[in-house]
Amino acid sequence: MRVLYERCAAVDVGKDEIAVAVRLPGNVAGERQTVKRTFRTFYGVLAQAARWLTEQDVTHVAMECTGVYSMPVYHALVEHGDFEQVLMCNAGHVRNVPGRKTDLCDAEWLVNLLECGLLRGSFIPPAEIKAARDVLRYRVKLVQSRTSEMSRLGNVLQDAGIKIDSVASSLATKSARAMVDALVDGERRPGVLADLAKGKMRNKIPDLGQALEGRFDSHHALMCRLHLEHLDQLDAMITKLDAQIEQMMQPFRAHRELLTSIPGIAPFSAAAIISEIGVEVPHYFPTAEHLASWSGLCPGNHESAGKRYRGQRRKGNQHLQPVLVECAWAAIRHEGYLQAFYRRQVMKFGGFRSGAAKKKAIVAVAHKLLVIIWHVMATGQRYEDLGASYFTLRLDPQRETDRLVRRLQAQGYTVTLELTA
Repeated sequence: MRVLYERCAAVDVGKDEIAVAVRLPGNVAGERQTVKRTFRTFYGVLAQAARWLTEQDVTHVAMECTGVYSMPVYHALVEHGDFEQVLMCNAGHVRNVPGRKTDLCDAEWLVNLLECGLLRGSFIPPAEIKAARDVLRYRVKLVQSRTSEMSRLGNVLQDAGIKIDSVASSLATKSARAMVDALVDGERRPGVLADLAKGKMRNKIPDLGQALEGRFDSHHALMCRLHLEHLDQLDAMITKLDAQIEQMMQPFRAHRELLTSIPGIAPFSAAAIISEIGVEVPHYFPTAEHLASWSGLCPGNHESAGKRYRGQRRKGNQHLQPVLVECAWAAIRHEGYLQAFYRRQVMKFGGFRSGAAKKKAIVAVAHKLLVIIWHVMATGQRYEDLGASYFTLRLDPQRETDRLVRRLQAQGYTVTLELTA
C-alpha cells in the first residue's frame, strides 16, 4: 500500500505510560523502519516526548481516544511539538488484529495505518466549548443525583407509612417539603401537618390527613434530615452551575438564538447542543449526514450478497442523543412540519398502537432535528417551518388526492372531482 506520510508516529495511551512507534525511511532505499519508545505520563515527560518526535522530523501523529487519559497527551503534543497534524482517533475504528497484544504492538499497528492515510481524526472541541461541555455534563450528573436522592427520601417515607406522594404530585413541591420538615422537627399530628398545604394542595387536606398517618419515628427523622440536607446541597450546586452556564454561553448568544428558533429546543437544550458539537459545525462535520453519523442518530448499513438488512444505530455521542430525543418529544407537540413527520413515521413503523413504533419515530424526529441544526448553524439563518401540510399539499398533492379518493371509494361512494376557482 502506498505510503502517504514518510515520517509519522502513533501513540498508545495508558494511565501511567505511553508507547510511541515512529515510522521512518530505512537505511536502504525503499525500505521502512520502526522506532519504538515508552514514556511516563507526567506532563513534563510528555513534553519531552513531543520534542523528541519533533527531532525525528515527524509530520503527523495519531493516537487513540481513551477518555481523560488521552487529553494531556494530546495537549502536550500540540503545545510542545511541531507537527502538521495530530489526530485523535476513535478506538473502535483502529482495533488491532487478534494475537499478540502489547502497548508497543498497538502503537506499531496504529502507525502502520497512519502512514497509509487510513485514519480519521475525531472531533476535538475548542477550549471554551470543552469547558462548557464539562460544566453541562456535570450538571446532568447532579440532576440525576437529585432525582435518585428524592427517590430515597420517598422510600423512607413509604417505610414509615407516610403517603404524601400518593396525594401530592411530587415530594419536590413546597407543600410536601413543609410537611416533611415538620415531621423531621417532631410534629406528628396529621391534621396539623395537612394544614401546612399551600395553594391548590389545600383542596386535598382531607386526603392529606389520612396520608400523613403512619409510624414515623426518630430513625426516619434522621434519614429524612440527611436526605433533605443532601437535596439542598445539590440544589445549591445546580443553581451555581446554571449561572456559570449562562456566563459561558454569552460568546455564543447568536448561535443559541438560532437554535431556539427550532421547535422543541429550549435555551438550556441549545446550550447543551452547542457544548457537544461546537459552533463551527461545517468545519468539523462537512455535511449533515456526517453529524448524524457521529452522533449515532442514523441507521447503520448492513448489506451482504446484494441484500440490505436492517442495521442497528451506532453508539455515537451518548450525551447528545438524550438531549435531542427530549427536544424531539417537545417538538412534536407543536403543530407543524415535525409533528406531521412524526405521525408519518409512526404509521410507517406500525401505527399509534405500537409503543415500539413511537420510539422509532421519535428517534427519526431527533435525526431530523439534527439535520435542521446543521443547516441552521451552517447558514446562520433562523429556522422556517415548512408547515403541517408539507407532505400532503406541497410535496405531492396528486398522491394525497388519489389516496383520499380511494378511501371514499372503499366506503362505497362515487367520487367526482371538480377544481374550484
